[in-house]
Amino acid sequence: MSLHPKYLSIEDFIYTLPEEKIAFYPLREREASKLLIYNKGEISEDTYRYIDKYLPAESLMVFNNTKVVEARMLFQKPTGGMIEIFCLDPHEQYPDVSAAMAIKKRVKWLCLIGGASKWKKGMVLIHRMNYGGKELLLEAHYLEKRSDCFVIELIWNDEEMSFAEVLHQAGKVPLPPYIKREAEDGDAERYQTTYARFDGSVAAPTAGLHFTQNVLNNLKQKEIDTDFVTLHVGAGTFKPVKSETMEGHQMHAEYIEVNKSLIEKLLIQSEKPIVAVGTTSMRTIESLYWLGCKLLMNPSEFDNQLPFVSQWEVYQLENEKISLQAALERLIFYLETNKKERLLARTQIIIAPGYSFKLTNGLVTNFHQPASTLLLLVSAFIGNDWRKVYDYALNNDFRFLSYGDGSLLMR
Repeated sequence: MSLHPKYLSIEDFIYTLPEEKIAFYPLREREASKLLIYNKGEISEDTYRYIDKYLPAESLMVFNNTKVVEARMLFQKPTGGMIEIFCLDPHEQYPDVSAAMAIKKRVKWLCLIGGASKWKKGMVLIHRMNYGGKELLLEAHYLEKRSDCFVIELIWNDEEMSFAEVLHQAGKVPLPPYIKREAEDGDAERYQTTYARFDGSVAAPTAGLHFTQNVLNNLKQKEIDTDFVTLHVGAGTFKPVKSETMEGHQMHAEYIEVNKSLIEKLLIQSEKPIVAVGTTSMRTIESLYWLGCKLLMNPSEFDNQLPFVSQWEVYQLENEKISLQAALERLIFYLETNKKERLLARTQIIIAPGYSFKLTNGLVTNFHQPASTLLLLVSAFIGNDWRKVYDYALNNDFRFLSYGDGSLLMR
């Protein structure tokens, strides 16, 4: 009997990453990034420009079309000092990220605060800027301190501006903590996929950064189908694993949105290759199976709440031996019954060694930090060969992390 992922030690997923291997800036051409191809144990390399050559015929590639928002904002105290606010997630009163982004005049958000000890309740912080020929005044009000964040109310003086527009004007792109430099003008474009559509992420789904319209056209010419999910990436993606075993690590729950038409396509495609572009796409489409399982076991499971997959329950549900067809058909029935064309849910799923993949045959992904949950996912997908892949990348001048090169992993 294999070890439950709860009892895995993160110490087994450490490798040495020299700082000179970390990409602090992207290449000038997205598609020129190097691509490591792993196919059932064999390794080769090319560039993303030619990724279509290595994908099986009739593959379906699933991309994450979330859009990174300018979630870091600087505010001034009445005394003149500066405090940074990093917007993480919308307050629970909003049904989803998109709804919170569309709010006008005032909104509540869960935030991290740089210099929180210097901000006392009752003190109003101000951010002033010129926009469209008039002054935009943005206020931050401290409402509540929680164990891992603060509840902040943001109020602005332009009744026509949505919160998404406020962030675009007042904020900066939140680069990952391991990119040790300030965000520059070019990051607003390059730390964003070319197909990004829906505002809501505080980190880019970086596997997609290498795809240009040229690469997407090549896929189309080879009759490789493409489709999209939306997972709004939270700051939890960078949360280090500090516990001795994975049981002590809590995953950040993230909002996902999937069109009913894609779930129907996945049902038809289940006997053909499905390639997730990025760990976020993989976590989203794998979560669909488990949501269907939960509905089969309890048809009223989601009657009064947003559909949700918790961190460890998938390893218990595995014992139910529910077929992929039955799970996806039940999920489609749920959407049709509720007259919905798009599934809105949250997932906290952790994919680690011991996980049984239900939909995904291939994964496009960058090279991840040592001792990270993303590396656990890669190990779950290709087993101990993750070390073989990472050793090859380290020894053959691949660039690592968000702005680095990537890989195509096929099982």
